[in-house]
Parts: sequence; structure tokens; C-alpha cells
Amino acid sequence: MTTDSWHGSLEPDLDYMLPERPDPEFRESASIWLYDDEGEFGFPRIGIEAKGSTWENHGFQMNYVSRDGRAIVDGGPGTSHSPFDSTGKPSILGTNGLVFQCIEPFRKWRVTYEGQPVDTTSEAMIGKTMDPSRRTGLKLDVELTMAAPGWVQDLRPEKLVGLTPQQYTDAGLMGYGWRVEQLFRAEGEVTIDGQSRSFRGTGNRIHRQSERPLDAFRGHSWQAALFPDGRGFAFCTYPPREDGTTYNDAYLYQDGKVYAAVVKGKPPFLRNLTPRGDDLSFELESELGTTRIEGTSEFNVFHLLVPEMPGFHLHQGGAKYVWDGQTAYGQVERSDRFENVTGG
Repeated sequence: MTTDSWHGSLEPDLDYMLPERPDPEFRESASIWLYDDEGEFGFPRIGIEAKGSTWENHGFQMNYVSRDGRAIVDGGPGTSHSPFDSTGKPSILGTNGLVFQCIEPFRKWRVTYEGQPVDTTSEAMIGKTMDPSRRTGLKLDVELTMAAPGWVQDLRPEKLVGLTPQQYTDAGLMGYGWRVEQLFRAEGEVTIDGQSRSFRGTGNRIHRQSERPLDAFRGHSWQAALFPDGRGFAFCTYPPREDGTTYNDAYLYQDGKVYAAVVKGKPPFLRNLTPRGDDLSFELESELGTTRIEGTSEFNVFHLLVPEMPGFHLHQGGAKYVWDGQTAYGQVERSDRFENVTGG
């Protein structure tokens, strides 16, 4: 594998942050999905959404869930940090107590968080009984070392030439601009209720700079994981249109090589709101043939009728995945219109 392949079609310096406010509809987003190797807890999305229209107050989200279903969540607009580090590089995207820092593009990042998030449960989020006044302290300091090449969606203007209207619409749902996600290994420390523990984990990190119209959004299913032997996968697909066409993109990473893939058959779209145990199994078709990966949901949070996606329920969680006898904890995010989802 060459160094160039680690960042795909993107220029290496793109993994740094925007140095100044972009156009109002343009956004920069960084997020991670992080899971303890022992399966004790997960962070099913820690992220910042920095929009040009609200550049002084980046939006953020922090989700933590333990094996027993305790969910600790934080989010909203915050006070934006300067993007410049001590050397003058725009390596920082931060707001309130959450900071992402690019240490080495496409190779190493650091994420820190400190705050007083809401202390609740997965069941309370489903049942709409969450008490926002119940709080606890949480701190996180974790370093991410990338373990697979970036999976790139390069949808800058020159790449959109020749797309069909349906393909152009689906490209907008991913974002007109560029996006990369990358599997990683992690080492860090988490402190909850005043008690600290070191951990090792794996996860998926995303960085994008794009304009993302969501008017045509129709839901999605997105999953990813890194396994102990270095294999990994990710896929993202949308519910099909009436004519059966849709966005369906995936990859498998095995023995240092990336294989383009698609989801075969019906992916596990969001149909039920369940605290844990939902079947997330799927099959990917690639030049390797049909690869089946078993999945069961864990570490789940639920955001009902999301303001940015009117009429939609959003599930962000973790899953226990099994591939050829190997086990890994990894990412799942799904959404659908509320009338298609039971349990909430």
C-alpha cells in the first residue's frame, strides 16, 4: 500500500480544518464512533457540525452508552474555538468542551471532551421519559491511529458532471464537496462519576467539507467496524425509490487491500426502536464473492423526530459484529420516517 492510497483521491492537507468561515450553506463536520475492545461501552457518535451561517456557535453531539443501557448524552450549539494550533496550522475543530485535532493528516487524530451531560437510559430515550435535569460529569481523552485507508466520497463540482438527476440528488444527501471516513484503533482514558479508566478500542472517524441539502432525504442505513486481524468494512445505503434505484456503496478491507462492494438484498433499515438486540446482519457483494457479517445492536441512543430531518427518527448505536468467527464492536446509524418505525 502506498502513502498516497491512505487518503484516496483527496489532497493530504484537506484533513486539516477550514481556517475561516465558509459560505452560509457550507459546513465542516468531524465525528467519531468509538467502541471499547472489551465491549463495556461505546460512544455512538461524538461530532461537531460547523455551518457557515452559525460559525461562532458550532453544533455538537456526544453520546456514551454502557453495556447495561446507561446513556449519557450532550449536544446543542456551543462557543466555537479558533481552528489554529500553537504552530499556526488549522488543525482544530472545537466547540464548548469538545475538541477534534488533526495531529497527522489521514494518520492520527486526538479527541477530547469534558462536560456535564444528561444521564439517562436507552429505554428512557425511546419512551420519551428522559429527565434533562439529571446530569453527571464525563471526560474523554483519546488518540486515534488510522488502521485502514480513507473511504472517500469526492463530490466536488468537477466530479458531478454526467450524473443522472437521481444520482445528483443522492450525491447531495452525502454532500456536495468531499467526505472521508476511516477505521481506526484508539487508546485513551474516560472518566465518569469521578472514576477514570484507561481503555483501548476501535471505531470509525468521519471528516467532511460540503454543502448538504437534505430536502430529498428518505432515510439511511450505515454500518462499519474494524476486526482484530485488521479486516474491516463499511456501507451506506438509502431506501429505494419507487423505481427501485438507490444509493448503495460499500467496501471491504482485507489483507491490506480495499474491495469495492454493495449491500446484497435487504439491508437492516430502521423498523423498530429497541434498546438492544436488534438484528443488524447483512451481506456484501464484491470480487471476493458474498461476504456475510452477523450483527446485533448494542450501545444505542435514539433521537425522535430530529429537527434537521423533520419527520424522521434517528438511531445511533453500536453493534457486536461477527465475521468468520471473529468478533468486533462497531458502528450503526439508521433513520427512517416515524410512520415506518414502531416502538416509539
